[in-house]
Amino acid sequence: MKTSIQNSSFLAASEKVAFDEIHRDKIKFNISRYDDAVEKGLNNYNNLDIAKNRAGFIKYKVINELDRYLIEFEDNFTSNGGKIIWAQDSEEALKEIIKLTQKHSINSAVKSKSMTTEEIELNAAIEREGIDVVETDLGEFIVQQAGQKPYHIVTPAMHMSKEDVALLYNEKFGTPNDLTPEELTLYTRKLLREKFTNAELGITGANFLIADTGSIALTENEGNGMLSMSFPKVHIAIAGIEKIIPKLEHLDLYWPLLAAHGTGQAMTVYNSIISGPRKNNEKDGPENMYVVLLDNGRTKLLKEERQRQALSCIRCGACLNACPVYKNVGGHTYDTTYSGPIGSVITPYLQSIKKYKHLSFASSLCGKCTSVCPVNIPLHELLLLNRNHSVKKGYYTFFEKQSINFSSRVLGSRKVLDVLSGNTKNKLIKLSIAKTWGPRRELPEIAPKSFNQLWKEKEIDDA
Repeated sequence: MKTSIQNSSFLAASEKVAFDEIHRDKIKFNISRYDDAVEKGLNNYNNLDIAKNRAGFIKYKVINELDRYLIEFEDNFTSNGGKIIWAQDSEEALKEIIKLTQKHSINSAVKSKSMTTEEIELNAAIEREGIDVVETDLGEFIVQQAGQKPYHIVTPAMHMSKEDVALLYNEKFGTPNDLTPEELTLYTRKLLREKFTNAELGITGANFLIADTGSIALTENEGNGMLSMSFPKVHIAIAGIEKIIPKLEHLDLYWPLLAAHGTGQAMTVYNSIISGPRKNNEKDGPENMYVVLLDNGRTKLLKEERQRQALSCIRCGACLNACPVYKNVGGHTYDTTYSGPIGSVITPYLQSIKKYKHLSFASSLCGKCTSVCPVNIPLHELLLLNRNHSVKKGYYTFFEKQSINFSSRVLGSRKVLDVLSGNTKNKLIKLSIAKTWGPRRELPEIAPKSFNQLWKEKEIDDA
């Protein structure tokens, strides 16, 4: 079995990005600012471990009783006047959303930040229908103008400096190429205000789906999410089926954890709870509200007794910021919607284990991702389980199989190890694994004599 094209592309992209000093400086600078803010934010907790244990327990309980909570959410949301659309995969989700745009004669849409919509590639699909769709989160707006995918699940434009953005705006809008971040923000705000007031459709994700009230909870820092829901006549929220929490009161636990681990804030600036379309006595909000509940491989992950815990993720991005691999190869190298440790765990199930199994091997297994997770997902353990799963499925190369078999026989035999001299062993290692080891790392030198040989010589000398 040959190495997958995706693996080869990943290795080539990793090589290029990891040794791009300018790129690395941008990422290290931006992540260091997050690290400083998050450290301060977590200090607000008197006992962080208790909060994480409670949050992890509730989410894992929900994952194991997902059908029950989804039905409860549907019953309560529909009783509030909203409509539910169940989508088994991205194709079905897009088909139903396009039907809705046709039903309501939609020509323009505004969209707040949502990784789930990135997952199903919503923008491209509705643009093909002639609908103008604009990202309204500043970072998402920037990468949309650049024709790129989000680099990070919380900070989409993390890979771009303020100079990069100024040059992009100069190219796209003819603004001066030396605008400050404040000036760039004001320009974007003015441009988006008109989009908000004229849009016929508002699209959002959902940070949480609240079962007992039939509501979606949205958390953001720019107010664009609220504006995306307030002005348009139609609101479509798209969420993975795992986003359920049992009760409204649990937001008291999850909102601060999400803010502290994501950006270091005690709370994000705007937190909204939306339970359906506008009521007769309300002055703003949509006339029609739909929630698309997306599977798209999540039930495949749900079948895995251990890996299903990854569905507890609240998308704070902490594991990406902590991961030494992510910090060196960057978000775009993964070529997936969800990058970093959490992406490496879930993507093989959301997409294809055969196609994306290499992501689970792109880890140092240092465990930092596990230690920073606000819901106690044992990410480094799940990466190991994924590796084991891919091997059991037979997704390995002939060379990998033969080298493991050979090394197992050699390393399992004291006699064979002692027959070969240190120099011979070094030559064999260079011939067999030098290419795999990589051109930028030096192979460790094996000593001329083994510990076993040295010990025997010591016994002879002592006799």
